[in-house]
Amino acid sequence: MSQGFTSQMARNIFYGGTTFFVLLFAALIFHTETKIPERSKASEMTEAVVRGKHLWETRNCIGCHTLLGEGAYFAPELGNVYERRGPEFIKAWIQSMPSGAPGRRQMPQFHLTDAQLDDLVEFLRWTNGINAEKWPPNIEG
Repeated sequence: MSQGFTSQMARNIFYGGTTFFVLLFAALIFHTETKIPERSKASEMTEAVVRGKHLWETRNCIGCHTLLGEGAYFAPELGNVYERRGPEFIKAWIQSMPSGAPGRRQMPQFHLTDAQLDDLVEFLRWTNGINAEKWPPNIEG
């Protein structure tokens, strides 16, 4: 070992380290892929949830609200709104917009039908059941 650090040693360290981390990365991907269906509650996704998600996307709700930490921080987090407020409150809140309260930014009126409100609430119920590792960090979002 009196030669010091040779190029052969450096090459072996590079290839060994690269192989180790590629295998570690593959194992993490495999582990994540096996846990996603369980954590996301994908088996509980119904047609109403799909229609509610479509409403969420077409009305650009994520342009103001966050959902499980993703989206804009202009309006409240809605990942746990079903647990916080319940379905009847959510429907009444959406129908009453804009409320006209002074000094408060208003949510637009989307003129949703009762069936659309039910679908949107069902989507929010489903997102409430996703295992988001304790996100949001407090009950008020």
